[in-house]
Amino acid sequence: MSDTLNRSKCEWKKYKLGEIAEIVGGGTPKTSVAEYWNGDIPWLSVVDFNNGKKYVYDTEKKITEEGLKNSSTKLLEKGDIIISARGTVGIVAMLGKQMAFNQSCYGIRANEYSTNEYVYYLLKDRVSNFLQYSHGGVFDTITRDTFKEIEILLPPLPEQKAIAEVLSSLDDKIDLLHRQNKTLEQMAETLFRQWFVENPNPEWEEKPLSSIATFLNGLACQKYPPKNDIDKLPVLKIKELRNGISKDCDWCTTDVDEKYVVENGDVIFSWSASLMVKIWDGESCILNQHLFKVTSDEFPKWYYYLWSRYHLEQFIAIATAQATTMGHIKRKDLDNAMVLVPTDDELKNMTNKIQPLIDKQIVNSKQIRTLEKLRDTLLPKLMSGEVRVKF
Repeated sequence: MSDTLNRSKCEWKKYKLGEIAEIVGGGTPKTSVAEYWNGDIPWLSVVDFNNGKKYVYDTEKKITEEGLKNSSTKLLEKGDIIISARGTVGIVAMLGKQMAFNQSCYGIRANEYSTNEYVYYLLKDRVSNFLQYSHGGVFDTITRDTFKEIEILLPPLPEQKAIAEVLSSLDDKIDLLHRQNKTLEQMAETLFRQWFVENPNPEWEEKPLSSIATFLNGLACQKYPPKNDIDKLPVLKIKELRNGISKDCDWCTTDVDEKYVVENGDVIFSWSASLMVKIWDGESCILNQHLFKVTSDEFPKWYYYLWSRYHLEQFIAIATAQATTMGHIKRKDLDNAMVLVPTDDELKNMTNKIQPLIDKQIVNSKQIRTLEKLRDTLLPKLMSGEVRVKF
């Protein structure tokens, strides 16, 4: 083993976060001034990067040059860091391109003592955990001074770069797979639209969406608590469907009908609150109420998945129109949503072209989870010095 790997931990020095990075506050252009909005400058809020991914490439809202000039928002450059400071604090990401940001976040840029890549992982591991536990995590606010005063241990710059390189190689592969999946999904949706929207066969039969698949509603999982620490699985709720299983998830006994167990690759339809249709890309879990598990013994997965997605915008409009605090759709809405059914030979032909795109997404998602587990196992060990790297 080299001398490098045997170096003492005493080489790591104590700093405050404000000593190794610039911390920048954001802002919001006046919402009442129309010319400040709908421009070309991406404008970040926490919702844009609250998904566990390292990079953020786009935003829900955009502002104009006038909006930038006439507000306290700032521009961050590609590779700079964004971290949430309100609501769920400590969520961190790196910018995939130049963006402005609001006051619920801070921009962070390393100085000569460190690098953005290393500071990102520092924030993601030790600093984010500190903020979550010391500030309650949810519905809280932290100040810039809080960030500046957080004490950290910093290895020599060459070791920082080596640590960041190890973790970045994993994250870059994860990011590539995510982008590949997005491309595959777009290809599948393009084929679907060509067949069923742009050039449908007028002789194809029309059937209700509810007739081509089984829409299984989930359990009230609070009624099925774990009986021990072994025979249990995480509960899949709307939050987990959107962001993945976290350490704060609920748990359910495995002593339930196996049809309620969700596996990677299953089609899940959130029919209440935040409506979405998604191929589940996480670990095994138990289906909670307000979610459908969509299956079919007659039709291929791509067919009922893409038809469900096709009608999603209509379902969202129905749910939004309801005068309730939590919009949702009903079984009759599935009955009223019509699909086109090609002949068996045509369906087989289509499946040969489109199912490989769906299958590749599922394979990629499994690889993403494997890489994420490896990264998350290495992260605290590398950032604490428990595992050292050559530099």
